[in-house]
Amino acid sequence: MEMNKLSPREIIPKRIAMMFEDGMLVNLGVGVPGLVPQFLPKGIKVWLHAENGSIGAGAPVPPGGEVDPFMVDASWQYCTMMPGACTFDSSKSFGIIRGGHLAYTVLGALQVDEEGSLANWVVPGGKLAGMGGAMDLVAGAKKVIIATEHCSKDGSSKVLKKCTFPLTGLKVVDYIVTDLAFIEVTPEGLVLKEVAPGVTVEEVVSKTEAKLIIPANVPEMPI
Repeated sequence: MEMNKLSPREIIPKRIAMMFEDGMLVNLGVGVPGLVPQFLPKGIKVWLHAENGSIGAGAPVPPGGEVDPFMVDASWQYCTMMPGACTFDSSKSFGIIRGGHLAYTVLGALQVDEEGSLANWVVPGGKLAGMGGAMDLVAGAKKVIIATEHCSKDGSSKVLKKCTFPLTGLKVVDYIVTDLAFIEVTPEGLVLKEVAPGVTVEEVVSKTEAKLIIPANVPEMPI
């Protein structure tokens, strides 16, 4: 498959997987973030923390006849556990999050802005499901990575000057990884670090509402 034919569900988790180091403790959100372990470089193993109370979940989903109905991840999907995995109650789980023990959390986004604020839990006027543990994750993890398509289904940018949806966290995001770009959030603003294969800087700028800082050289993602 040619690199410029990769789908967002390949580009985004592939690039994020390159950021992880062996032995890291990380939390992955639902959807595209959950695909990251499939693309980890050879020799890199990370420990996945699940909000419902485990470290070490995320191995391949067990075959139908081997499903343990009591073994599910935070998305309520059946899972298996790596050797050395452990389970614990919800208070311990959130103690790990709030205690600053997670190297990374990777979350999806409805909106993210040039100050690094995140909105990912409700569309105004939509069904109110509750914020969940995302507010704890963005406040407690050492680094927050956003994994999202660059634009919404209607073509509007998700990377804004200012979020208009209710916030999950204020100025909490460190990196934004989309199907078009790798962006770092800095005190000076959003820095375009890389573009996806087959994508130009001009295309990223045209599809980004927020102001981007463009270095003299913007390489292609090494995926």
